[in-house]
Amino acid sequence: LRDGSTHQGTVTSMEPNEDTFVLHSESTKGKIKPVHLVDVPGHSRLRPKLDEFLPQAAGIVFVVDALEFLPNCSAASEYLYDILTNSTVVKKKIPVLICCNKTDKVTAHTKEFIRKQMEKEIDKLRASRSAVSEADVTNDFTLGIPGQAFSFSQCHNKVSVAEASGLTGEISQVEQFIREQVKP
Repeated sequence: LRDGSTHQGTVTSMEPNEDTFVLHSESTKGKIKPVHLVDVPGHSRLRPKLDEFLPQAAGIVFVVDALEFLPNCSAASEYLYDILTNSTVVKKKIPVLICCNKTDKVTAHTKEFIRKQMEKEIDKLRASRSAVSEADVTNDFTLGIPGQAFSFSQCHNKVSVAEASGLTGEISQVEQFIREQVKP
């Protein structure tokens, strides 16, 4: 997003990474408003860090691995459920983009498949968490419409799904989402 280069391999970070810059695709377009991005790693121990940044967030890009999606579907859906029921996200109606990365690979799952699987998983979570006693409820808001299968279209905020590839640099849908949230 910053320099337009693709990076071979990934490094698992244990700290949020943040920077303010003009999106690489816009760097030749004259005076464009820079964006401030914060990358909060998805590791479960780091999730509380996300809460520090939500009050200032204009949008959330939730990245899932389209190649290794199925083994991680439950954990990713649970994290997304927690984000979508977070009081700051709901009250500010912070838009969420589910970014399916590694879609350049032949065996990657499609964004439609990932969306449907996450909706099914969140529907299960919704049922199990609503059955928990009030004392154990950690989220401020519930998701969906009672008696109906969960769909992202039922959320208080806009949730969309996009495909991307960090390897090939195909991130135009992510850049478009960011620019829609941070006006030039």
